[in-house]
Amino acid sequence: MSELGAASSSLIAQHAVATYFLMTFGISWTGAFMVAAPNLLRHQSVPKFAGLMMFPAMLLGPSLAGVFLTGVVDGRAGLRDLFSRWRSRFSLRWVCVLLLPPVIMLAVLLGLKTLVSAVYTPNAFVLGIVFGLPAGFFEEIGWMGFVFPKMRAANDGLDASVWLGLIWAVWHLPVIDYLGTATPHGAYWLPYFLAFASAMTAVRVLITWVYVRTNSLALSQLLHVSSTGSLVVLSPLRVSAAQEAFWYAIYGVALLIVVGIAVGWNRGLGLID
Repeated sequence: MSELGAASSSLIAQHAVATYFLMTFGISWTGAFMVAAPNLLRHQSVPKFAGLMMFPAMLLGPSLAGVFLTGVVDGRAGLRDLFSRWRSRFSLRWVCVLLLPPVIMLAVLLGLKTLVSAVYTPNAFVLGIVFGLPAGFFEEIGWMGFVFPKMRAANDGLDASVWLGLIWAVWHLPVIDYLGTATPHGAYWLPYFLAFASAMTAVRVLITWVYVRTNSLALSQLLHVSSTGSLVVLSPLRVSAAQEAFWYAIYGVALLIVVGIAVGWNRGLGLID
């Protein structure tokens, strides 16, 4: 390796977390823009199908940045470690955690259906779980495979997981108006985003808690699949933008309560360094 290459690798290693986020956002948001560009350049609104196609393009960001930076910062040993964490085994009792997102979501929607309006009746689009597979597999290569261990090394696990959850929510911004069923969200865009961000932050803390306890990248990926897939499977179809923002907010609060109990119960046993 040349002196220039060695100096560049050293600089990247010193700023590994910031470099990861710059690369991830740069690749993902550029990919999203490229999909939407034909409509934007013609001063047309982006149709929902094109909006949905922006998301697969965004998945390249965390996965490519995670693998590339693992190789640059940690070398071949780091890549072997990344693969070993993907292959690592975990107890079957941890599979029960995969049920938390759909169970909490279903409880929230059924409660709202009973107490507020039948419009909150959960959907049953079972094949929707398939939509969670690429998100869970590709994203976690970067979020949990690379950047969370680096963030945790400089801080305690809980703070790192909350910050990562907030950044993860912001990462979704290019596609936020195409997520959910009441799209576009119009005047309720900001309430919807804030509700979405609270739910995603809670999910991220849950994922990192499981990861810290098991060191399993595969389990983190499956929990991500469960969360994203459940939203596609269960999201009610007839809600307005205001109603969607409302149920996401309730779901986010419920998740935060459950995660808070889990973290508090295990304080000092894994997530909190």
